[in-house]
Amino acid sequence: MRSPCEVGAEAVPLVRPLPADTFCPQSRRRFVLIAAILASALGFIDGSILAIATPAIRVDLGASFAEAQWISNSYALTLSALILVGGAAGDRFGLRHAFVAGIALFIAASLACAVAPNPPVLIAFRAIQG
Repeated sequence: MRSPCEVGAEAVPLVRPLPADTFCPQSRRRFVLIAAILASALGFIDGSILAIATPAIRVDLGASFAEAQWISNSYALTLSALILVGGAAGDRFGLRHAFVAGIALFIAASLACAVAPNPPVLIAFRAIQG
């Protein structure tokens, strides 16, 4: 009895091997996966830290409840709004360049958030971070 993937006398492979000129050689795929996991963990860790530190941030900067919400939401808003732009940048400039630029921008914005003097500046830097 033939499987539904067979055509004539030859079987059609369900998964074909990737060509040699794929974006990432087999020897580097583990490192790409590790880098992607660590980069996505940056966002989760950042959100967790902010959730814990929000009361102290409100006291230190004199932020209102609405400003505290914007400190959190400005990051999520710009991240969700620009995620497709990041994918397009990866297609246009190369995945590695877009990834490194994104991580560098995130780190620079994180440092700027650390020295923000008031809530509106912190909200702006959090938006850049997203």
